[in-house]
Amino acid sequence: MKLLEERIRRDGVVREGNILKVDSFLNHQMDIPLFCELGREFQKRFATENITKILTIEASGIGLACIVAQYFKVPVVFAKKSKTKNIAGDVFTSRVESFTHGRVYDIIVSKQFLGPEDRVLLIDDFLANGKALEGLAALVENAGATLVGAGVAIEKGFQIGGDLIRKRGIHLESLAIVESMDPATGEITFRPDN
Repeated sequence: MKLLEERIRRDGVVREGNILKVDSFLNHQMDIPLFCELGREFQKRFATENITKILTIEASGIGLACIVAQYFKVPVVFAKKSKTKNIAGDVFTSRVESFTHGRVYDIIVSKQFLGPEDRVLLIDDFLANGKALEGLAALVENAGATLVGAGVAIEKGFQIGGDLIRKRGIHLESLAIVESMDPATGEITFRPDN
């Protein structure tokens, strides 16, 4: 998606360790008009899937997931990284290793909000090592729901996550796939024709 690629080139900051900072528009400060364009694009790419729920993981994916959900007119469920007092009853759980935070989380979703009748689209801001999407896919599987696909704003194509998700047979749509990043020059290249 050229609009997103242009924004990444303009405002993204490349750091050592394969870090791409896009916090000025995607995952700290959020550019809602841009999110609306991303939401429309995901709706086009998954238009025939009869989606009933959007599932994401806290925290960075929530804003984007909410905007995407308005185009499908469905609720958003987000997997929490810790159980709280206000989650009553049974939960589905999965383990996720965060590339950005360098730690492992047990993620949970209340069984009240995900079930066999659901057709679920996963939405997240980034795809690096694929662990977040794998963990979310496991929650969908545990619920007996149907996973119709996954949409991510930015995929790091030089890391293994996209390949892992595609090899699992999950319909993956990435709006911008970064092929390479150079922290010395700040140069970012994208996979063509995405």
